[in-house]
Amino acid sequence: MTQVRALVLERQHELALRDIDLPLDVGPGMVKIAIHTVGVCGSDVHYYTHGKIGPFVVNAPMVLGHEAAGTVTEVGAGVTHLKVGDRVCMEPGIPDPNSRASRLGMYNVDPAVNFWATPPVHGVLTPEVVHPANYTFKLPDNVSFAEGAMVEPFAVGMQAATKARITPGDTAVVLGAGPIGTMVALAALAGGCARVIVADLAQPKLDIAAQYQGVIPVNIRDRNVVEEVARLTEGWGADVVFECSGSPHAWKTIMDLPRPGGAIVVVGLPVDPVAVDIAGASVKELRIENVFRYAHQYDRAIALIASGKVDLKPLISETFAFEDSRKAFDRAVEARPSDVKLQIRVAAQGD
Repeated sequence: MTQVRALVLERQHELALRDIDLPLDVGPGMVKIAIHTVGVCGSDVHYYTHGKIGPFVVNAPMVLGHEAAGTVTEVGAGVTHLKVGDRVCMEPGIPDPNSRASRLGMYNVDPAVNFWATPPVHGVLTPEVVHPANYTFKLPDNVSFAEGAMVEPFAVGMQAATKARITPGDTAVVLGAGPIGTMVALAALAGGCARVIVADLAQPKLDIAAQYQGVIPVNIRDRNVVEEVARLTEGWGADVVFECSGSPHAWKTIMDLPRPGGAIVVVGLPVDPVAVDIAGASVKELRIENVFRYAHQYDRAIALIASGKVDLKPLISETFAFEDSRKAFDRAVEARPSDVKLQIRVAAQGD
């Protein structure tokens, strides 16, 4: 164990930038990474404000952060695809490779997965981390560290688009224009959707999403989303609906949005169980898919960003210095309508 400086969630509502013991020995198959940029995720903020997410409870001090990019500084035995100096981003969830879920290719739902900044696993808001090389991905020269730190949330969008089984020319609906909803919309467009109707009640978020060609914003304060989707599809309905808001209210009318034989992809997680209109789904023979994080998406996400087909830079609202990490989290707690993604630059200026 090594004493390193980190942003530590001591307990609910209490953050400290202090030294803490973290494991930094580089074993076989591992790499050490100098962290450059870390995104502030909604789950990080939720642990800060609530001290728990479902069964995951912060019972001891925990380093926050899991959306990260940096530079390889040391390579363990047996690692051949990475070298010192490589710019990389890291997939934060490490499964048991021998678990049944992993052997089925669904390693994201492995109950034994260790995920950064999920109690009791420490995150990466600290200058250096050690990580398995197989979950560390090289960034192309034209992809910045800031974009590299966006790969993690974009991978959620990629997982959702993959689950949707998009056909070129499809019309999609995204309920919720938060960071993940916007990422889902971009992944759906990259996956072949001709247009994506994005619904939310925060106009600034809709304005940001509407910068992208193919996005049709709908402010649900002013317009009924069911009526708008019917109008835009001539009464047929959308090919796929992505529920990204986590709001229980979305489920009251969600079955009215897809076309017969369409799909609903559930991305947002309501805090409490919600009622589902099974009959409404049945008469249309709707397919309902669920998303939990992602699997096998990082390389595809990086390729799309590098190709220029997906530009995530407009979604970065502000970048804070490492010493201002607490300010970044307090800003995230404010939940400003104009904020999409806040990031923290851990590396010193000039690095």
